[in-house]
Amino acid sequence: MSTLVLGHKNPDTDSIVAALSAANLYRGRGIDVTPAAQGTPAPETAFVLERFGLKAPEVVTSVAGKDVYLVDYSDLAQAPDDFKDVASLRGIIDHHKLGDVTSDSPLECFIMPYGCSNTIIKELHDYYKVAIPKDLAGAMLCAILSDTVIFKSPTCTKADVKAAEDLAAIAGISDPKALGMEMFKAKSNLTASPRDLIFRDFKDFDMSGKKIGIGQLELISLDMVTPDLKAKLQAELSKVKGEGRFAALLVLTDIMKEGSEIMIASDDDDKVLKALGGSASQRYLPGVMSRKKQVVPPLEKAFKA
Repeated sequence: MSTLVLGHKNPDTDSIVAALSAANLYRGRGIDVTPAAQGTPAPETAFVLERFGLKAPEVVTSVAGKDVYLVDYSDLAQAPDDFKDVASLRGIIDHHKLGDVTSDSPLECFIMPYGCSNTIIKELHDYYKVAIPKDLAGAMLCAILSDTVIFKSPTCTKADVKAAEDLAAIAGISDPKALGMEMFKAKSNLTASPRDLIFRDFKDFDMSGKKIGIGQLELISLDMVTPDLKAKLQAELSKVKGEGRFAALLVLTDIMKEGSEIMIASDDDDKVLKALGGSASQRYLPGVMSRKKQVVPPLEKAFKA
């Protein structure tokens, strides 16, 4: 039985491309794997796959009785609901903090403080001397451009820039930043329901026993979010909060101005906003680009207090 290579719920570009690129890595090492995703591609990811002629991974919602490699996460909240019933967790490749998944036996685990999982996967291709096809290299480049917000995010490292340069050379991309802008224009597509927009890139976190859901929309301009759309997003966010969460946040990020506006539905708005350096009258946070580095850590610290 083929082992699954599986990204997180509400998959973004890094999660879906990481399943494809990690599958290429494992197959190059003689391991039988199948890339999988916990959902269909969002507009940005669909653009990337079409641009490089790649097929989306199969959608998988159950992993009971299967062997699994995780990519781009290690939190149970982002795994399939029946993850506890996997036959074996074989490995993890991730660029976030170590989550709460566990294994019954030793496993390969590659976790690095980089801006993108595909940066780690590129380095592992080099280490194991596995070739990266031109089309896959282009998609991996896009994943790095996406997660690092075209190298503007505070999560971006020298390793991400180096991997992007190498992948651009393999893919024959002469202007990665121009490609990144094309990609973000596709990502800025707001022709979806408010719920779909909130869950386009959404993750749940357990913060000292409280379930906090955080979505992020990265746009080329916050002006794209009309007052009418914002009202609909706020109403839907309240419903999302009511589905067993202490708080639900939507981070609206302006990639050109390099800042984010925070939308929130919570049992304690002031506590959440204060943790992020905002207030009821100041919800735009200059310089805030990264959920992983600038939103989640201060919230976790606040809820530990």
